[in-house]
Amino acid sequence: MTTFHTSIEDVPLNAFHKRLTIRSGGGSFVDGYVLSIIGVCMLQMTAALGLSTFWQGMIAASALIGIFFGGFLGGWLTDRFGRKRIFFVGPTLFVLASVTQLWVESAVVLFFLRFMIGVAVGIEYPVATSLLVEFLPKKYRGPRLATLTILWFAGAACAYLSGDFILRHGGEDGWRLVLASSAVIGAALFLIRLGTPESPRWLLGKGRAAEAEAVIKQVYGLGFSLRNLPEQPEEKKLSVLSLLHSGYGKRMLFVAMFWACSVIPVFAVYAFAPTVLAALNLKGDWASLGSIAITFLFVIGCIVATNLINGMGRRSMLIYSFLLSGLALLGLAAFHDASEMLVLTLFGAYALFIGGAQVLQLVYPNELFPTEIRACAVGVGTSLSRVGAAIGTWLVPMTLDSYGIGFTMYAAAAVTLVGLLFSLALAPETRSLNLQQASSLT
Repeated sequence: MTTFHTSIEDVPLNAFHKRLTIRSGGGSFVDGYVLSIIGVCMLQMTAALGLSTFWQGMIAASALIGIFFGGFLGGWLTDRFGRKRIFFVGPTLFVLASVTQLWVESAVVLFFLRFMIGVAVGIEYPVATSLLVEFLPKKYRGPRLATLTILWFAGAACAYLSGDFILRHGGEDGWRLVLASSAVIGAALFLIRLGTPESPRWLLGKGRAAEAEAVIKQVYGLGFSLRNLPEQPEEKKLSVLSLLHSGYGKRMLFVAMFWACSVIPVFAVYAFAPTVLAALNLKGDWASLGSIAITFLFVIGCIVATNLINGMGRRSMLIYSFLLSGLALLGLAAFHDASEMLVLTLFGAYALFIGGAQVLQLVYPNELFPTEIRACAVGVGTSLSRVGAAIGTWLVPMTLDSYGIGFTMYAAAAVTLVGLLFSLALAPETRSLNLQQASSLT
């Protein structure tokens, strides 16, 4: 069978693609775990370290601040030194910073360690997603990238389940074990990534054509070569500054704004889930079951969106996701003192409908920018989206204390509706396009 005219973007999904999805998605799983685990032990940790509301907010936001710096750094490193090398930086930092939390004795040290974990997460986004997207067939590009978001929520759910178990059986210092538990996942991630090849698209862009062809033959078979790669190096040299002009600036603005507006309410809720649910009159078993149920619905929302992403299209999915989830938050604000069942229903609706925007966070930035600046674009989008998320998370405990849960939910709804406006104005449609077509300004 000849493969001369077969693009590698039109081949069936093979075993390598499936393994690479796990290798790349493991970073999203750890991300969801480490960002959510802080909320599980916040009450116990606050009592043990005597944290003020200021330090509660700072420690909850510390990983998000780290992601800001890690995203910029990871994007630049990935485009400069290659996907393969940087693929192991995040897991190494996860293990070191997580284990060190066992001996933390002050808010400042804990803030620093959580910050370093955030740097690792920030590095993960550009390297893991750019490596994955540069190997995937176009038919599976959207669904497979969306799967990484599902793994984020799966990691968050695992954090609540394992964290609750450890707190119940870990004794007085159980909260330390909860925070350190992410080291196990980080170590496993490092091991499963061994043997991952470099991206042939990146190699070709660096003039290393022979190495690129060798990887293509290794992954797709001996009948394939560079002739089957629908990618040509950019005629005009691109750099990180290209994200600010030449048409890519408009795309970068869209990515940063829709990404920020979709994560700010989610991260604020996950960091202070018990506190937020208590403010909504969900206490005791209602709060415990509510946290698990809402996390489950986040995952279901992402699974549904993943199955619809090719048929519904990127643009329509993003617009309806922001619209319906924003209305659910408005309902929570207006009926925050209603019955437990109504509050859970509205919260569940938000969790379900925001899934569309969540899965597109990793799809759009990887599709809208060429290989030469793809990782930088994902890194910048990651960083800028976390600025608002960090500020929002830091403000949650103070806003709840000063203005109450109703105002807090109205603010979350306003952020979501801003995302809707930017999506209506700027969201493009990229389904059915190969990677070079989707990233081309023409």
